[in-house]
Amino acid sequence: MKGTLTIRRAVPTDAPGFVRIVADPAVFGGLLQLPYPTEALWRQRIEAQAQVGSTDWILVAERGGVLLGHAGLHAVPGGARRAHVRSLGVAVAVDAQRQGVGSALLTALCDLADNWLGVLRLELGVYTDNAPAIALYERLGFVTEGVHRGDALRDGRYVDTLSMARWHPRPPQGPRPE
Repeated sequence: MKGTLTIRRAVPTDAPGFVRIVADPAVFGGLLQLPYPTEALWRQRIEAQAQVGSTDWILVAERGGVLLGHAGLHAVPGGARRAHVRSLGVAVAVDAQRQGVGSALLTALCDLADNWLGVLRLELGVYTDNAPAIALYERLGFVTEGVHRGDALRDGRYVDTLSMARWHPRPPQGPRPE
């Protein structure tokens, strides 16, 4: 594919592109999501992340006006005691995989988390057999914290997932007192 890869915040009109990407069996089979997504569902998620006070961020990668992937940064349950933690997820169109799209999206989310949102811990779940995704996460500083046996039902079988996390590499410091 030619042209510049652009990373930007998702807008509701991106919903058809989200559906196209995650509806592909080769993509949703690697995600912890269900098949048969709807535009209405994705439009609702995208609109919710743009509301004042939302702690969710959804970014997209596009080239030449074509949506190639999306990634989200989301608050985790636990309220104030886990306010420093976000979970993330990413999906890349089959024809755009292994072309730096996932890396660009996740790098942008890590930058956002580290330099603008004050997030100290990023966490994710990934199937144990998704070697390309695991390698990408490790390149970005994520480490495996554990294996969840039979954690997700995928295509009629219970499969294992890894719990991975990344700590802020340079936690922000306040000014020194005089």
